[in-house]
Amino acid sequence: MRRLRDHLWQNYGQKLFLTATLPLILAAVVISVLVTLEARQLAEREIRNLEQQLIAAKRAELKNYLSIARNAFFNIYGRAAPDDEAAKLLVTQILSAMLYGRDGYFFVYDYDGNNLVSPRQTKLIGNNWTGRTDPNGTAITDELIRLARSGGGYHAYDSVKPSTGEAARMVTYVIGLQDWRWAVGTGVFIDDVLATVAASRAEVETRIRQTFLYIGATTLATLLLVFGSGLFITMRERRLADAKLKKLTQRVFDAQEEERGRVARELHDGISQILVGVRYALDTARRRLASGDMRAADTLDSGIDHLSGAIQEVRRISRDLRPGVLDDLGLGPALKALTEDFGKRTGIETEFDTVVFRNRLDDDAKIALYRVAQEALTNVERHSGATRLSIDLRGHARGATLRIADNGGGLDQSKTNNTPSSGLGLRNMQERIEQLEGNLRILSSKTGTVIEATVPLSHLLPPEQATTPETKASA
Repeated sequence: MRRLRDHLWQNYGQKLFLTATLPLILAAVVISVLVTLEARQLAEREIRNLEQQLIAAKRAELKNYLSIARNAFFNIYGRAAPDDEAAKLLVTQILSAMLYGRDGYFFVYDYDGNNLVSPRQTKLIGNNWTGRTDPNGTAITDELIRLARSGGGYHAYDSVKPSTGEAARMVTYVIGLQDWRWAVGTGVFIDDVLATVAASRAEVETRIRQTFLYIGATTLATLLLVFGSGLFITMRERRLADAKLKKLTQRVFDAQEEERGRVARELHDGISQILVGVRYALDTARRRLASGDMRAADTLDSGIDHLSGAIQEVRRISRDLRPGVLDDLGLGPALKALTEDFGKRTGIETEFDTVVFRNRLDDDAKIALYRVAQEALTNVERHSGATRLSIDLRGHARGATLRIADNGGGLDQSKTNNTPSSGLGLRNMQERIEQLEGNLRILSSKTGTVIEATVPLSHLLPPEQATTPETKASA
């Protein structure tokens, strides 16, 4: 497990992938938070509306109860004088008897704060409750009297619920009997409303948490899927890259072995044979000198001629491996010498044309174009059967182009199609040019073949570095 973890963290592609996923993770988190906040705000508005609607229904219910009670004692109150104690007693008896539900009742306070009616909380009757407050500090008696004096209104506070004996929220509605200086009212407990609202709020919170978890789980699953897919693709691409690298390495080895074989054959078939002839001539001359034969001088001359040929052959092989003129004079003179030597050796009519470069090619471009020319001339010599060859080298606004054309029988179409994919020589040309971000085109038919290799302007040195006549004349 540790080795796998180290392998993953050491993989640059995986590091890049993880870095790229951070914005996605942050975006998912921000979206989740925004969705959660928006959902919570919307739910809170809905819950408040529900609470207001339920409380409004309770208030309307209180008004109805109080209207019923008022109708019950209205005739008595209407005919009684302000100091009619008998009428007052009758009204208190009527209100004390009007109970509804498990907790509903009517209460009466005079404007001095004395409780006159409280059937479910009898301990309040006959006492003065001026300044009375609930556990939260909300004024009760004084506020009820104030509302009654002003004509009536609603008031909410905590009170003991008769059915449970515990404090609960209560909403009351009170009116004033101004002739008697009474505050008459009733109340309803809204703990059921609050419980409903609390349950709704808890349900909303649960759903929000579930939604948040769903978003997080979906995001995590997506990231794991993408990460797994990226890991699979990376491993697959690595295997393909390794296979291509092995294939390329083998091709390099094959190219090296082919070059070594070519050099070995040239040494054996050329220089070795010449040196054998030189040795034979020297040995013959030695014997003739020992015997006083006058032909010894002719034999020495023949050996010297063979030795000169060996020197020329060594120079040719050296030039094929790495021509000194390419480094000393540039690509133009090197290609010209290569073309002339090719024509002399093969008897094929050759033509070389170039224009003065405003900029000099860098070393990579010179070597690549020279090797392309070498490969092309080798193909012409071995396979084309051409009698005429032309090489054109020139610079332009896009870079530099080498064009090689012959009138031979053409190449196998499976090895051209403008994208060489087979044949070691053609692949070497393509890869050399691709390394320079250039372009290689091969146009072949039964009447001849044209090879165009173009390197981009980025491989041409700036003009200020090629201002002397010597550098202008060399590519």
